[in-house]
Amino acid sequence: MNSLHRSVWLVLGLATVVFHLGLIFSGLVPNLVSRPLHMALALPWALIFMARTPIERVSGYLLTAFGLFATGWIAWNHADLSDQYGYLTDNFQLYLAVGLLITVLEMARRAIGWPLPLVALVALCYGLYGKHIPGEFGYAGVPVESFLGTMTIAEGGLWGKLTGVSVGVVAIFVIFGAFLNAGEAGAGFMNVAAAAAGKLKGGTAKVSVISSALFGSISGSASANVASTGAITLPAMTKLGYPRALAGAVEAVASSGGQIMPPLMGAGAFVMVELTGVPYTGIMAAAILPALLYFFAVWMGINAFARRYELKGLAPEDQPGTRSVVITSLFFLVPFTVLLWAMFVSRYTPQYAACLAILAAMALLLIDKDFAVDWRKVWKRNEQALMNSGKQVAMIASIILCASIIIGTLGVTGLGVKITSLILSGSGGMLWPALLLTALACMVLGMEVPTTAAYVICVSVAGPALIDIGLQPLQAHLFVFWFALLSTITPPVCGAVFIAAGMVNENWLKVAAFAMALGIGLYLIPLGMIANPALITVVSSPFWSLFAAVKVGLALSAISYGVIAPFKPLLRAGLVVCGAILLFI
Repeated sequence: MNSLHRSVWLVLGLATVVFHLGLIFSGLVPNLVSRPLHMALALPWALIFMARTPIERVSGYLLTAFGLFATGWIAWNHADLSDQYGYLTDNFQLYLAVGLLITVLEMARRAIGWPLPLVALVALCYGLYGKHIPGEFGYAGVPVESFLGTMTIAEGGLWGKLTGVSVGVVAIFVIFGAFLNAGEAGAGFMNVAAAAAGKLKGGTAKVSVISSALFGSISGSASANVASTGAITLPAMTKLGYPRALAGAVEAVASSGGQIMPPLMGAGAFVMVELTGVPYTGIMAAAILPALLYFFAVWMGINAFARRYELKGLAPEDQPGTRSVVITSLFFLVPFTVLLWAMFVSRYTPQYAACLAILAAMALLLIDKDFAVDWRKVWKRNEQALMNSGKQVAMIASIILCASIIIGTLGVTGLGVKITSLILSGSGGMLWPALLLTALACMVLGMEVPTTAAYVICVSVAGPALIDIGLQPLQAHLFVFWFALLSTITPPVCGAVFIAAGMVNENWLKVAAFAMALGIGLYLIPLGMIANPALITVVSSPFWSLFAAVKVGLALSAISYGVIAPFKPLLRAGLVVCGAILLFI
């Protein structure tokens, strides 16, 4: 990339950061202005920057030009469009609507591949032609002008609540993560982890667990987590003689936990706020104990594997000094402290608190761990932060805009209600069969689309059924969200495993087998949340919540040792059975 092109992308990254921060500080901006402009900023990144072939590049320029015109036209005419109530009045608006939908589908295809756009395309076809389907899965139909208008010029489809979450909250936290990671925070995560667990048996693997929990709490991406922390922990584990498949599994499983670890939860927490009406702090409080239990289960799994293999700790010369740990930890502790103080002490909104934390992270980019100011390094850090902000905001926007098409169609056609009825009838109105059907749907869909998108789609169709059967809304949403995450370590599509296997040069199936055993908590904790509702009520009933956490923790330990440790078969079976009983009573 030459300097001119890089300068253009840096300006676009800066525009993304300034726009989204400006929305928080500027007060109310009409939704039909802020949400189309959010898409406009994502267009060049999704369609030009991510282009892989000359044809994609040329078509990317054309689609970007059209998309900028269309989103700009909607933002400029937002007042008049509000009076149309989602009805297209002429051919110009009809062509604009069709073009916008095609552009969004292509953005998502380039960002994450075919599966999600295909689901969205099927949803659009159902919205247009579902009236011709006989039986209960047909619907009365609405005029084309009304259906496409709801999708594109009203706050229903593309510009619905989900996109509002992307604009107002997710983008801000993505920018926070980009600025935090551009500095010394990554080194701080690794040093704290090494100081806390490096000396223990299996210490190098445990360093991966702690560092991935810390890094994942701000990145929210299993793949990014594997690539970053894995670049340090994987060579360290293989150097100490860990089996390559186990080393890859440790990193894949630990990194997957980033998407369930507050405060970010891979953007899922903010979507959950909008869908459940529970405040963000309430989501964080409910999610924290299950997330910690997940990492505890991985930790116990490593202890169990240590009975099979000689899993050494870090060599003394590889352990960081106290001064290095304290100084580098400040690079993430200061912004995190600002974030938590602003949210819990000053009672600011999460997005406003994140803006203050971003300002703190920006200030820390001026210095390195020696407290020296090197302006070339400062420029490079800011370049990295701006580039990553633009790319990652565009990635999230592409996914959420495409998912909004599906959610909008479910709302217009009533298909979600019909699928809910199908789940209820298929389960006979019983909770656990309904949970099983929902879990299978989440896992299959999660294999093809990112976790947040899979969660949104599954909870839109299955959530009401689970709530009707008796679950609390937050229970249902967390259950669906966790099972949407299974595909990160479960074959045949297991993204975190593929990346880790490539980094250790090992057969991915071997890595996946170790990962499924080590990450057994990912399969069991969602069930534990249903069997032990107090697990997510730490605010209203802290004693019973902690009691439930201890009980589930003991169950996970027993099951992990039963599955992994080299005990006699009868003892292993007994541990699994006892653990299962403890989990569900």
